[in-house]
Amino acid sequence: MKTMIQLEGFTVSHTSRTYNYRVIYAPGDSRLFAVHIPLESFRATPLKFQDGPLVTRERLELELGREIQGATTEANLNVTEPDILTYLDKHYPQKIRKNITWLPKSS
Repeated sequence: MKTMIQLEGFTVSHTSRTYNYRVIYAPGDSRLFAVHIPLESFRATPLKFQDGPLVTRERLELELGREIQGATTEANLNVTEPDILTYLDKHYPQKIRKNITWLPKSS
């Protein structure tokens, strides 16, 4: 059976949006995950609220893909600036974003 990822909803706090997922490996074999994205990410970047479910899902998929036997992904994950940059490059190519003046923070 193919692994399924189901979005079960999200909650909003003063500082973040948390997307809750259930990853189903087989009937009766599932795990719950919470992926947090700071609200500031929606103000400081071209990211839109509509992007929340997909950017958090992609973050979860990345971590699940890194799992090896004996080491499992943490149940609570955070979307970071590199995750957002990767997402924007993939879904909003530079050509589309040419009128947006946001630049990532320099490290």
